Parts: sequence; structure tokens; C-alpha cells
Amino acid sequence: MSEPRHDIIALPPGGGRHYALGDGLTAIFLADEAETAAGYSISQWWLEPGQREIGAHAHADNDEIFYILAGTPEILIGTEWRSFAAGSFIRIPPGVDHDFRNPGADRAGLLNLFIPGGFERRMPAIVEWFAKPQ
Repeated sequence: MSEPRHDIIALPPGGGRHYALGDGLTAIFLADEAETAAGYSISQWWLEPGQREIGAHAHADNDEIFYILAGTPEILIGTEWRSFAAGSFIRIPPGVDHDFRNPGADRAGLLNLFIPGGFERRMPAIVEWFAKPQ
């Protein structure tokens, strides 16, 4: 593993690496493994009204943390869909199936922390998957 980085990361509003994932979903990566010595990656996920689920999945070796920034998205945890209001905090441990969607009328935003880092390596394949007809 590389040496820990101690550089300051300071991004303006709207800064970061943007990934458009279809008509209703955008991911914005704010810090990733190259900047955190693979300790974590942090991103925002913005879901337009009516955004369907992306597909239930689990991560074998990663904690995934969500903090709801805006709206009232629904998050699948295990087998149960639950609504979360802005300000809610959710930790999903390794091995737990999860998903998210926005059935509401307002845009929803989730701050995502992925521990350890490296999730951003999957983004090109995820962008390609969303580009295929579903």
C-alpha cells in the first residue's frame, strides 16, 4: 500500500469527478483511493425524482456509509426498503445486500463513504452498464 497522503482536498461547490449514469442518476467523486492511500472514497449520489433502483448488491470487504443530503430516498437494507429523510445516517456492513432509489417528487442526494477506498475503479464499468438498454 502507498504512503498515506496528507494533502488538503478543497473543492468548490459542484467540484469533483462527475459520472452521468442515465437520465436520473449522477455520481460525483470528491476523494478516492489515490488521495486517501486507499483508506476510503467519498462521493455524492444525486437521484432525480422517480429514479428506479440500481440493483441490489453487497460488498464483501467494505463498509458503506450513507448520509442523506436532500430528499427522501429509499434504501434497501437486506430485504427491507426503508425511507430516510435528509440528515439520516446509514451504515451498511460488508456482506449486506443494499440498493437505493428515489420514488419521491423531489431530487434526493446521498453522501457516500466507502471504506476502504477503491470503489471509484468500478465507475467506468458502471457507466457502461447504465448506458446499455435495461
